[in-house]
Amino acid sequence: MEPDVFGYIAATLTTVSFFPQALKTLKSRDTRAISLRMYLLFTAGVAFWSLYGWMVKDGPVLIANLITLIPAVIVLGIKLSSFRK
Repeated sequence: MEPDVFGYIAATLTTVSFFPQALKTLKSRDTRAISLRMYLLFTAGVAFWSLYGWMVKDGPVLIANLITLIPAVIVLGIKLSSFRK
């Protein structure tokens, strides 16, 4: 089996595992239980993994992190907007 197959399986599992919490947060708009520092670090990490995947032409890393980055940025935006209220 090609190593990329394992990469795509791992990428799918970790990306899919992120979505239930992200969807719950998007629906409820409740971010009180989310650590701002953790989410800033997480979102930055996902962005850097995306960049890394692009630079080394690693499809599983690039695709999984780009997909995860979208809701991560949205949830982070909701978290940051809660401070303006």
